[in-house]
Amino acid sequence: MWRVVIAGDKLKGSASASVVASALERGLRDSVPDAEILTVPIADGGDGTIEVALSAGFSERRCPVRGAYGERREARFAYEAASGTALIEVAEACGLRDVDPVWLASGECDARSASSWGVGELVLAALDEGARSLVLGLGGSATTDGGLGMIGALGVRVLNAAGRSIRRLDEKELRRASLDTRGIDPRLETLAVHVACDVANPLTGPNGAAVVYGPQKGLVPEQVPEVDAALRLFGETIESALGAAPGAWATAPGAGAAGGIGFAALAVLGGEVRSGIELVLNVVGFDTALRGADLVITSEGRFDEQTLSGKAPAGVAARAGEVPVVLVCGSSALPRERALAAGFRELVELVSLDSDVDRCMRDPLPLLERIGRDIGSRLPELAARPEPRAAR
Repeated sequence: MWRVVIAGDKLKGSASASVVASALERGLRDSVPDAEILTVPIADGGDGTIEVALSAGFSERRCPVRGAYGERREARFAYEAASGTALIEVAEACGLRDVDPVWLASGECDARSASSWGVGELVLAALDEGARSLVLGLGGSATTDGGLGMIGALGVRVLNAAGRSIRRLDEKELRRASLDTRGIDPRLETLAVHVACDVANPLTGPNGAAVVYGPQKGLVPEQVPEVDAALRLFGETIESALGAAPGAWATAPGAGAAGGIGFAALAVLGGEVRSGIELVLNVVGFDTALRGADLVITSEGRFDEQTLSGKAPAGVAARAGEVPVVLVCGSSALPRERALAAGFRELVELVSLDSDVDRCMRDPLPLLERIGRDIGSRLPELAARPEPRAAR
């Protein structure tokens, strides 16, 4: 009996990871009805990770939080009581997707005021549930506050020279700033924090949070150097107060992720940065599903160089080891030979079946089912392992 594992990401803007997996499964069963097919929807730690956790047996929790611009909103996270593991996406609390792009571009918005306070409220809600382990998915934030809001919600105060709490990063206020950790929630001391991050940006500098990501979050050109300088002073204040060497956390890969929330998660929460896809594969039990598998099918919207730099399909292929992996994507920016050289057994594009990209995005399920049927009909070929070399 064939054993096939479908472990794919969403087709962004078209179909969720679970929907993609179900469509591929239906097509496979048409060709190989007696196959054992396991669907393990995945994500890379960003948008869609909560849905993946819920499909893996986590429960949804909701709580009121403060949005990026102070609006009250309801946010959710995923929680598994048995392991005490909570999974949070920062975009649930302060996501750029929830900010009106017209307003953001109008000039009426001051992006320097966007706060990550709601992320801290989500962490507190997870602690209230009894969380002992936290997976913090970075990405898609509307903020460039270095995590100032998040740590504020958790009881950490950054004080100016007059002893007043700093609510927004400001270079002048941060020049003689200090840190007050007396109000920090004591439960954080025993919380294991895993930071899901797939970018290596430091907190500041030419590759830092303000310069690289600030403009897409509404920072105008003249504000970028101001915010970068404020982030530098903020980082120095935190590191000095906590007894760390200069740059110990600010220069760490991923410190600049989510507008600098990565830095605060490392410095104040004691987090450990890990590849988002590695963390998600652990959460969904991919290794268990892989045992005895003949073939793995993975997916994403667009296959390009970013895929090979640690996105979900690359993580699946790396974890699959000797088990062949077929990559299904909406479209590819790279030739099929590039995918094969990267270790995938086959690359299949939806646009190879229907050249109308808009139609592929609007109605991908028939095409995915057709691809599943084709993969099923080619299982002996696709699942074949190379013969071991004879000993000399």
